[in-house]
Amino acid sequence: MVTIFGKPLLLLYGQLTLGLVNGAFYALLSLGLAVIFGLLNVINFAHGALFMLGAFVAWGLLTYLGIGYWAALIVAPCVVGLFGVALERVLIKRLRGLDHLYGLLLTFGCALVIEGLMRNEFGSSGVAYDIPHALKGPLNLGFMVLPLYRAWVVIAATGMCLATWLLIEKTRLGATLRAATENAPLVQAFGVDVPRLVTLTYGAGVALAAFAGVLAAPMNSVNPNMGSNLIVVVFATVVIGGMGSILGSIVTGFGLGIIEGLTKVYYPEGSAAVVYVVMVIVLLLRPAGLFGRAA
Repeated sequence: MVTIFGKPLLLLYGQLTLGLVNGAFYALLSLGLAVIFGLLNVINFAHGALFMLGAFVAWGLLTYLGIGYWAALIVAPCVVGLFGVALERVLIKRLRGLDHLYGLLLTFGCALVIEGLMRNEFGSSGVAYDIPHALKGPLNLGFMVLPLYRAWVVIAATGMCLATWLLIEKTRLGATLRAATENAPLVQAFGVDVPRLVTLTYGAGVALAAFAGVLAAPMNSVNPNMGSNLIVVVFATVVIGGMGSILGSIVTGFGLGIIEGLTKVYYPEGSAAVVYVVMVIVLLLRPAGLFGRAA
């Protein structure tokens, strides 16, 4: 049996694959958080609840309307994104110019309300969502057998992350977003409707979380706690990458997933804490995060 540092190679491959899948979710969710914080300056603690809501919308589309997985990848993020737009217009916009703590407390309260409503309706155990037929079965890579759906999750998440990065960094719309982040009054003076831009940006960040929720739905039961189980790690990812950094969120998300997978192989007892250990080390050496800018 081939081993690396005393551990079977197949075990290492398996945990690295699991780490990549977890990293894909970390990257997608932290990307949405970074987009929202970059423009709105709001720490969106409701992000995990909106991730969960995306999974439930996908389940509801299939159960009540017969709309399958592939259409749900588009429809569910749009539905949750519109909910996010309404949330921003009704509540979050009232906190502009105030301390970050107010936004954190408001979105935390929203998360509790959303999770409580879903728990009251569906219970804590949640509901099942089947893997689409086209993505069932294994994928033989020669050196290991990989579940096809997990491979799809990594590919879809990577594609969405790259598309978002290209949109923000390489397009005119992205340049406008970045300019509004730096100097909103000046951008407003050039005829750009900054409040509308802010609202749509929040909706887009929420839609990214919902897209991740649809991807997660077939992997576990769709339950009200699925977002709260991830959100603390996702916040750690954003802090390590740098608050508001798009590239930092993507690179750090996948990197932390791989580190977590390796830790499960060589030191399983520390796998639950390794993300926070990395966060402490990074903050001691670079308080603004790996890709962040000092205030």
